[in-house]
This record gives sequence, C-alpha cells and structure tokens, in this order.
Amino acid sequence: MDDREGSFVAVRRISQGLERGTVYNPSSAEAVPGSAAWLGRGLSCVCAQRRDSDANSTFDLTPAQEECLLSLQSRIDVAYDSTIPRHQEALRELWKLAFPEEELHGLISEQWKEMGWQGKDPSTDFRGGGFISLENLLYFARNFQKSFQDLLRKQVGDRSVWEYPFAVAGINLTFMLIQMLDLEAVKPRTIVGATFLKFLSENEYAFDLLYCIAFKLMDQQWLSMRASYMEFNTVMKSTRRQLERELMLEDVMHLEDLPSYALLTQ
Repeated sequence: MDDREGSFVAVRRISQGLERGTVYNPSSAEAVPGSAAWLGRGLSCVCAQRRDSDANSTFDLTPAQEECLLSLQSRIDVAYDSTIPRHQEALRELWKLAFPEEELHGLISEQWKEMGWQGKDPSTDFRGGGFISLENLLYFARNFQKSFQDLLRKQVGDRSVWEYPFAVAGINLTFMLIQMLDLEAVKPRTIVGATFLKFLSENEYAFDLLYCIAFKLMDQQWLSMRASYMEFNTVMKSTRRQLERELMLEDVMHLEDLPSYALLTQ
C-alpha cells in the first residue's frame, strides 16, 4: 500500500510466490455506494444500505440470543492494540500458522507483506476490523488449515495476474459480515440478522465459522468471475448476496448446512 491518499499496491502473482506490484490511483467513482469505510484504501467494504422496510423492523430475541449477541458485540468493540501482550501473541500465532517454516523477525517486518498486509506493520490495517478480524483469521487457520493455506498462497484455480491481498481481504470480510448481519444494532433489523442469531445461540463461534465460509465463497466467486484486483468490490457484492440467499434457505438448520460450507477443507 502506498502512503499517498487513495492509492494502493496490488499483489502480483508469480510462479514462485507473491511480489509487490504496481501503484494505482483509483478514482472516487470506484467506491461502493453505501459503504461505511474504505478499508485498505484500494479495497472497500461492501455495506449496502438497508431498505426502508428493513429500517422500520426489529425482531425480538430470546434471553439466550440476547446474551450471545451482547457477547459478540463485546468482541466487535475491541480495537487491536499493539501494546497489549495478548494481541501481540495472537499476531505471532497467525504468522506461525501461516508460515510454519519461516521464522518471523518481528511484529514490524517486511515479511508481513507476504501475507497480504499493506506494509510492514499489520497493526495499521486493523483499524477497520478491530481485534475480531485477527481472531477470525486465527480461527480460519486453526480449523481449516488446508483452505486457509490454499487462499493464502493462491493454490487453487486459474488465478489472476493481479490478485487480492489475502490479509486485507480478510479484514474486509469481517467488516462486511458485521454490516450484513446488522450486529451493532440492539436487535436485528433484518431477517438475515435474526436468522444468524439462531445459529449464534447454538454455537458461540458461529461468526467465526461464517467468516471461513464467506472467505472461501469469496475466492470461488473471484475465480468464477475471472476477476482481477479492480473487480474486488464486485466480487464482495456477489459474495454477500450469495450468503444472504443461503442463510434464508428453509432446509438450513445449522451453518454446516449452508451449500458453501462444502467448499471448506480442513
């Protein structure tokens, strides 16, 4: 990521790995209408504005669902703080899971660019997603190591010359899911949000699991659309729409019943 406002550095895929690419300057017309923020400057979160009919609706919660929502909201409220030892250790663990064969030289290192962070200090990228975005990546790496590695190293499919940066895309996905599920509201105001809380009351890691599903689905959409870096926002929109459709299927009783769950491999 270039330090100049409004520019970003794409990731160019080569046969031996990843390398830093060319600097682009996207115009403001590339921003997604209704997006709450630009994350990573070049990548924007897809946060479609609610319809008026949704804004006037709320769904009642059971005591258990309310408790689960409050617990998840408390996670969402935690900002990443590079001075907190627990946060530092979480970042070190992410590196070990991503590159077990390579020793990390420091929490501020050029090595982080290999994972798709904008620069040598990942803490600057967590502003949009908070500590939960790091927790999401850790959950993905711990529970679905093969899928995690496939996406990190871009090992599956006919890849674009200019690929999306893995880590920054992950932060965008966290932010997108928070907005899609309306998780910062006192009560859910969409059917999709209310449906998700049923899953959350049965599985405290439902948000993390849905994140893994969303990441793998996003990559599948990327491949099927034969997208390149500048189409990332279009891919994110498509991913969100597909997730919403799957969450509303009548025969989905658990997140593991989502059709896209089958994309994940451990």
